Amino acid sequence: MALTLFQRDDCHLCDRALEVLAAARAPGFESVFIDGDAALEARYGERVPVLRDEATGRELDWPFDGVRLAGFLRGQAEVG
Repeated sequence: MALTLFQRDDCHLCDRALEVLAAARAPGFESVFIDGDAALEARYGERVPVLRDEATGRELDWPFDGVRLAGFLRGQAEVG
């Protein structure tokens, strides 16, 4: 599963999302910082952190906990 976590620099919610991902032992993911990228800022600006499944396009918006994350990873979460 190819995952991308869209986040910002100096973002306490992004730090919390990383903690949830670590606690859940989520599979590897790529971190993409949206700062300075106009297209990504327009798409994710107020939504970060957002976890995206690159294979399906599904997205999990913050806030999420271990239960929501597990559902997302099993393919049961709604598109963000």
